[in-house]
Amino acid sequence: MKNSIYLDYAATTPVRPEVLEEMLPFFSVNYGNPSGVYSTAREAHQAIEKARRRVALAIGAEPEEIYFTSGGSESDNMAIQNIRNFRNGCIITSAIEHHAVLNSCRQLEKEGVYVKYLPVNQDGTVDPNTVLEAITETADKRDQNFRMQNMLISIMTANNEIGTIEPIPEIGKIAQEYHIPFHTDAVQAAGSLPINVNDMRVDMLSISAHKFYGPKGVGALYIRRGIRMNGLIHGGAQERSFRAGTENTAGIVGMGKAIEIAVQEMQNNSQGIRNLRDMMIQEVLNLIPGSTVNGSLIKRLDNNCHFSFSGIDGEALLLRLDLAGIAASGGSACTSGNREPSHVLQAIGLDEKRIKGSIRFTLGRNTTSEEIERTVYVMRDIVEDLRKT
Repeated sequence: MKNSIYLDYAATTPVRPEVLEEMLPFFSVNYGNPSGVYSTAREAHQAIEKARRRVALAIGAEPEEIYFTSGGSESDNMAIQNIRNFRNGCIITSAIEHHAVLNSCRQLEKEGVYVKYLPVNQDGTVDPNTVLEAITETADKRDQNFRMQNMLISIMTANNEIGTIEPIPEIGKIAQEYHIPFHTDAVQAAGSLPINVNDMRVDMLSISAHKFYGPKGVGALYIRRGIRMNGLIHGGAQERSFRAGTENTAGIVGMGKAIEIAVQEMQNNSQGIRNLRDMMIQEVLNLIPGSTVNGSLIKRLDNNCHFSFSGIDGEALLLRLDLAGIAASGGSACTSGNREPSHVLQAIGLDEKRIKGSIRFTLGRNTTSEEIERTVYVMRDIVEDLRKT
C-alpha cells in the first residue's frame, strides 16, 4: 500500500521534476565519461563544473573548494578519517552526531586517536564553553610536540532526529581562535537553513542531495582552501585527485540544480513549513494526553516534530500509522531496524519509557494542513487504543 501521507522528509525527499529533467540527458544523450577529450565527454565535464559552481554559490564557497562524493556519509568519513594523517591526532565531537561521524570516530579510537565526546543539554544543544574546555583539556593531555592543527572539531549543524540547531558560528569562532580545523555535518540543514561557510567559520562541511529534493547517491564535501587533506578513495585523478572514480554526472547535475532551487525558494517556503510544524506540535500536545516534544522549541529545524508518548511502544505506533497510510519514522533512517535505544535521546536525558515511545515526523514542500490534521487525529485514536492493550 502506498502511503497517502508522507511525513519522513528528513529520511529522504522526492526528486523534483525540474531536477529530473536536467538529469535525464546525462543518462542517454550526454553520456560521455567526463575524463575524456571528445565532445560528449567535454559536455559532461562542463555540466559537472556548472554543478560545482551552483553548490559553491549556495554555501558561500569557491568552486575549487567543492568535492563531489557519494553522499553525506562519505563526506563525513573523508573529513573525520583525515585526522589519522596527523601524529597524536585528537577529535572533539558531540554525543548526538550522526553515526557517519560517531562510527568514524570510534574506528579512529581503535587506532590510537583520542576522541572527546561532548555532552548536550536537554534540548540537544552543545554549549560552546564545553568546546573551549575540551580544547584545553585535550591539549594538556598531549605531549610537548602536540600542535592544535593535530586536532579536529566536528559538530553537526542540526540534529537529524530532534531537529535542534547548534550554535555553529560561536563554535567556529573558538576553533578559529585556536587554529583548529572545524567540520560540520550539514546534511539535515542544507536546503532548510541558510548556509554560508564563512559566516559559520567552518573549514569543512558535508551535504547530501537527497535531503533537498535531489537524487540519492550524491553529496559534496566543502574543504576550505589551505586545509591539508588526503582522499579515502585512490585511483584516477577525478575531483582533482582527491576522490577517484568515474563521476556520477547525472547525479551531480541533479544536485547542482536541486540546491540552486532550494536556496531560491528557502525564504518563501520556510514560513509555511514552520507554520505547519507549529500547528502539529500544538495539536498533538492539546489532543493527545501524555505527549511531550523533544528538542529545542526555539532553535529547531522548520520541518521537525519529534514526540514521546507515555505508555506506548513507538514501533507499534509507526506500524499502525503505516497501515493507515501515514509514513513517519522512529528516528534516523540510518538506524532503522536497530533495536538499540537512540543515542540522541539518551544524550538529552530521556528515560527508557520516553525513548521507547518516541516518533519523528518531518514535513516537506508537499505537506498540507489537511494532512497534518488527519495525522494528528489518526494518531490520537491509535495512541488511545495502544494504551488499552
